[in-house]
Amino acid sequence: MSHAKSKLSPVFSPSRRRFLQAAGALSTGPFIQRATGSPNGKVQHASFGAAGMAGTDLRKLAAHPDVKLVAVADVDLARTAQVKAEFPDVRIYQDWRELLEKEGAQIDSCNVSTPDHMHAIIAMQALQRGKHVYCQKPLAHNLSETRKLREKAASTGLVTQMGTQLASYTSDLSTQAWIQAGAIGKVRQVHTFSGKTWGDPNPLPEREDPIPPTLDWDLWNGVADPVVRYLQGAYHPGQWRKRQAFGTGTLGDMGCHMFNGWFRSLGLAAPLSVRSNGPAPRHGNWAVDGEIHYVFPGTQYTSEKTIEVIWYDGAKRPPAEIVGLLGETFPREGSVYVGEEGILLAPHGGWVRIFRGGKLVEQAVHRFKDVPGTAEAHWFEFIDAILGRTSGKPPKSNFGFAGPLTEAVLLGNVSTFFPGETLVWNTADLKFPEKAEANQLLSRTYRQGWQV
Repeated sequence: MSHAKSKLSPVFSPSRRRFLQAAGALSTGPFIQRATGSPNGKVQHASFGAAGMAGTDLRKLAAHPDVKLVAVADVDLARTAQVKAEFPDVRIYQDWRELLEKEGAQIDSCNVSTPDHMHAIIAMQALQRGKHVYCQKPLAHNLSETRKLREKAASTGLVTQMGTQLASYTSDLSTQAWIQAGAIGKVRQVHTFSGKTWGDPNPLPEREDPIPPTLDWDLWNGVADPVVRYLQGAYHPGQWRKRQAFGTGTLGDMGCHMFNGWFRSLGLAAPLSVRSNGPAPRHGNWAVDGEIHYVFPGTQYTSEKTIEVIWYDGAKRPPAEIVGLLGETFPREGSVYVGEEGILLAPHGGWVRIFRGGKLVEQAVHRFKDVPGTAEAHWFEFIDAILGRTSGKPPKSNFGFAGPLTEAVLLGNVSTFFPGETLVWNTADLKFPEKAEANQLLSRTYRQGWQV
């Protein structure tokens, strides 16, 4: 089986001059780089990805009155036609490396909205070139990449944001306000769930299909080693989420969204341990119907010195006694906070509901004046921070926050390979001190020259 090799090298080393400029800016305190690529002061923006969530990201960002979308790269040119029709002046690339090489001197920022396996390498090279980065969730494909991105972003002082847009919506902001106001007392336990099923218990067929003429399949594989054969409908578009080499399953898809609410509300950081009570992945695919138990250090908002958070996906749901306490049908996605004085149900993107004694006592999106979440807030906050309009505050899901959150999500995926085992986690050393086999899953095998 042969695949044409992409010609450009993925490796980029920033010049000494650029490095010293960034270092000099850091020496004077928090660094926010203003847009300089345009004489009219607009942020010159590029998108890596053209359709699906990439299409949403580029349109939301381009809707900001002080943004100009100048370039878009997508490995499948069939997905760029609509973007070109909407933005006639946008320059289209198939190779993301070519966009960086040719547009690097002009662009100020970019969104990385590709399949998960390409997040880290593109985001890292953009940061190395001094570009502000809006990166889709999960921040990266594995824990090693996630930690590297977090550290790189901190060292540059550039503006960053992970694409967990509900972090800026009224629903998530309201949950945080209710919990921290003590609406259900100290929190004992959290159950969080998604009905999505980004997994597959079956092996892929052995055949190989013709590659569409609009698709650079070698470039789509990117960092992956080995390059996989093209199978119509098995990877591109969308189905890559099910495959371990390219996606991160249901947990990777929805975990960063769902974890955001209780990470913020309870002020959590790295977990102490993680255990999977669900099935193990098979045939290079992620499992479905997962149940993952996390133990986190307690905070001022929890009832004990530690708190358990349980993740469910697919057909799995919290136990009947938890569902029964709410007295209503469970939403498809959301979180349940079990407190000393009541229960808070936070449907994903929906109205907060508070129950006491099995009875609904409060139903509201928000009752707090400082919870103004809007549909555009998450994307616009990123741009406003670049322009220095946020009073020096970083975006809500900057990599300093998004990194630890993503690490917790991806730890859950690692645990699925060891069902029933409690894996103790040492976040400072980025390793499982008692499970050497699990440490082998913290990174990946990269194609030669494509290391992050």
